[in-house]
Amino acid sequence: MNRVNQPGAQSAQSSDVNPQVSNWNLPNVLTCLRIVFIPVFAWLVIGGHQWWSFGLFAALMLTDKLDGDIARARGLITDFGKLADPIADKALMTTALVCLNIVDQLAVWVTVVILIREFGITIWRMALLRRGKVVPASKGGKLKTVLQSFAVGLYLWPLPSWMDIPTFLIMLVAVVVTVVTGVQYLIDGQKQNS
Repeated sequence: MNRVNQPGAQSAQSSDVNPQVSNWNLPNVLTCLRIVFIPVFAWLVIGGHQWWSFGLFAALMLTDKLDGDIARARGLITDFGKLADPIADKALMTTALVCLNIVDQLAVWVTVVILIREFGITIWRMALLRRGKVVPASKGGKLKTVLQSFAVGLYLWPLPSWMDIPTFLIMLVAVVVTVVTGVQYLIDGQKQNS
């Protein structure tokens, strides 16, 4: 989740990071808690504790939204938060997908496609940023995140077997949107830097 200040909160010349804000604030604490609880989440999934793993995943995804909302509302945006928040997001999703592979609930190719896109685009954007070129967030980025989270949640939830096909179809849609938004990043980056 990107932490961006409300329009007009600061002058156009200044950064959206408030230098007076301490890194020890509620949004950053929530982000750190997400990272700390990822190994617990992995242990629950691999141990077959479906309700607990689903509940913890839902709670961690809720704090993802909560920390961004609090940071924007209270002006608590920091460099640490802008760096740690996406790391926490990717670490949680990567852990969830890999653990679902380990317990044989999800096809490995799904994880491979999603992770190649996620880390590939991240590395590409960072490389461009080092050259002073900023690629803005893709319009479908939020939809991609929602679909991935919803699909993973369905896999974690102990649903009856007749839900296997609908769950897989939702994950398939998430994979398609993930790939399409990745391609969109490349197209937008090409247009901006041409």
